[in-house]
Amino acid sequence: MTVRGSLMRVLLQEDLNFLLTNRLPRRLATRAVGRISRARHPLVARPALAAWRFFAGVDLSDAASTRYRTLGEGFTRALRPDARPFHPDPTVLASPCDAIVGAHGRVEGGRAYQVKGFPYRLDELIPDPALAGRFADGWFVTLRLTAGMYHRFHAPADLTVDAVTYQSGDCWNVNPVALKRVERLFCRNERAVIEARTTDDTPILIVPVAAILVASIRLTFLDTPAMLRDGGPGRRALDVALHRGDEMGWFEHGSTIIMFLPATAALGDLTEGEAVRAGQPIARLPG
Repeated sequence: MTVRGSLMRVLLQEDLNFLLTNRLPRRLATRAVGRISRARHPLVARPALAAWRFFAGVDLSDAASTRYRTLGEGFTRALRPDARPFHPDPTVLASPCDAIVGAHGRVEGGRAYQVKGFPYRLDELIPDPALAGRFADGWFVTLRLTAGMYHRFHAPADLTVDAVTYQSGDCWNVNPVALKRVERLFCRNERAVIEARTTDDTPILIVPVAAILVASIRLTFLDTPAMLRDGGPGRRALDVALHRGDEMGWFEHGSTIIMFLPATAALGDLTEGEAVRAGQPIARLPG
């Protein structure tokens, strides 16, 4: 076993992993890593980038550039053109991001699952109960972005963004260890609720959930230079048309996107734990 493999085996031991990533002061650690990720001084940036590449198993083979001045530039790197082709079928809903598939399936009476046995209510995750009710018997899929993955996310279909609601919250880790231990974790964390509809007026929700270490969500179609939290909590009505594959925003560290579809859609044949890439089909729209 390699040195990296041995270290990761120790760090991924559940009790130690949960202690290291959740029982330390989460906001303090998040602010500290945020500062490190923006630091350009070589004595800070070079060790930070080296540690990220070593521990996160980063693959930069399709990156537009492999030279970064800061850790943050590595996290939010762009890819080469056409590195993530989106499925052209208009009835296909594609994955908005590179991710590991988590819990997915039917929303049962307004409840989804973060892992088996750990349900959460949509009206706790989504501030508007009426909006949550539209998906109470629909479908959901959880897409987890790890620290080494491509962190930008894209429009899963041709769609119009009708509104964005920012919900302030905590910054628990969103890895499987934490999801098995912290009830209603997604409902506790900082998040955005993106209300959208496809060209045939099928409603979808895209919910980016922030996590420990940086915990920043930026939305390209809204105001990329500002972190979403800078505008404060609340709902912003919009009317923004996006084409399939258009960039929607990015995380500044690994995190999660949860997608909700109406009952008339159909979730694809997904397997929990499988890796998917942005543009890969994950659901079928009605019609």
